[in-house]
Amino acid sequence: MTNNDNDTPVEDDALTPENVAAEAAATEAPSETDEIASLAEQVAGLQQDLLYARAETQNVTRRKDKEIADAHAYASTKFARDILSVADNLGRALAALSAEQRADEAIKPLITGLEATERELLSVFERNGITRIAAVGLPLDPNQHQAMLEIPSDKEPGTIVQEMQAGYMMKDRLLRPAMVGVAKAG
Repeated sequence: MTNNDNDTPVEDDALTPENVAAEAAATEAPSETDEIASLAEQVAGLQQDLLYARAETQNVTRRKDKEIADAHAYASTKFARDILSVADNLGRALAALSAEQRADEAIKPLITGLEATERELLSVFERNGITRIAAVGLPLDPNQHQAMLEIPSDKEPGTIVQEMQAGYMMKDRLLRPAMVGVAKAG
């Protein structure tokens, strides 16, 4: 089509205010939709990050609480290990006394004092969750016993037949393994 006055082509889609408004709305609508979708994606990502952060915080809190509980329960572990040698020496001293020495009235008060000290020490161990590991007559448990030698015996091979040094547990942790001799296959 041409305009009769100046022979310029006239388009069917003339720039009218209605057409301009419609075009603007059409171009803005996809832009707003894209922006909303982008923002929704960002919100979803941030929500996921928040969930991960909360979970990590809970995990850190649980680990901290467990470490505090373990620190309270096992704070005296080093001291307990050190005091085991005192218990061993006291036990050896009492075991070394002969029947004549035990009957001697001159040292009887000393022996009574040593026995009372040993009972008190074992009582303190018990109050603090320190227990002696059973050994003789049981099968060797590498988690609690340390085999030092094999002894020919009529017992089942691997059975503990001699205890050289007592082992101790503190609650559920090993303080010191029992040093033992085990039966050897004949």
